[in-house]
Amino acid sequence: MALYGQGAGRWTMTERGRRQLERSAAELQIGPSRLRWDGQALVVDIDEISVPLPRRVRGRVRLHPQGLCRYIAPLDAAGRHRWGPIAPCARIEVELDRPGLRWRGHAYMDSNEGDEPVDRAFREWDWSRASLRDGSTAVVYDVRPESGADRVIAQRFAADGSSQAFAAPPRQTLPRSKWWLGRTMRSEYKVPARVQQTLEDTPFYVRSVLSAGVLGEAVTAVHETLDMPRLVSLPVQMMLPFRMPRRT
Repeated sequence: MALYGQGAGRWTMTERGRRQLERSAAELQIGPSRLRWDGQALVVDIDEISVPLPRRVRGRVRLHPQGLCRYIAPLDAAGRHRWGPIAPCARIEVELDRPGLRWRGHAYMDSNEGDEPVDRAFREWDWSRASLRDGSTAVVYDVRPESGADRVIAQRFAADGSSQAFAAPPRQTLPRSKWWLGRTMRSEYKVPARVQQTLEDTPFYVRSVLSAGVLGEAVTAVHETLDMPRLVSLPVQMMLPFRMPRRT
């Protein structure tokens, strides 16, 4: 879980062993935290310790899908890596005790899965999502594979979970991150892409809030860049345990 904001910033991503995993058709528990489907919403009970500063993160998140989506797209030519939104248009309720935070707003939930390590198929990718005026969500996956042609997925998801492909706008270059990570955004020329805020800045991954133009609208987008060669580099692998501790 990642929280952003002055005085409230937290990061927790603990890897846990098989003995700390339990699941059923409606519930998944990993260590002290769990996800369950109550028939109307995904309920997430969180009880974790953040890193590198050890602070408690405890509370509940409810995600209410407006419609569930069955769209799945291969990210690579061989189909070994797949992406699909589960609830591309949703509402969220956040109630945290530690730190004490409450809010409601728009939400999005998706899934990535793969049959091999991600660095075998890809060199890097940029991904973005943005809410449109009619309540739909536009997603652009801009993938650069290890070999072969680039792959671009541009889909507009309606509130009922249906989707329609659209022509992705041109790729625009954005300023590099503090770790000198290159990032780009697909945006229409009349609304140049601009970085409003960088939320997560690491040697191999950066998450940002951007302004851009998609489907004739000026939008605020959540944007992510992932650089696979950096991810598997020795210095990054040596740093990861400090951000992703393991509990067997």
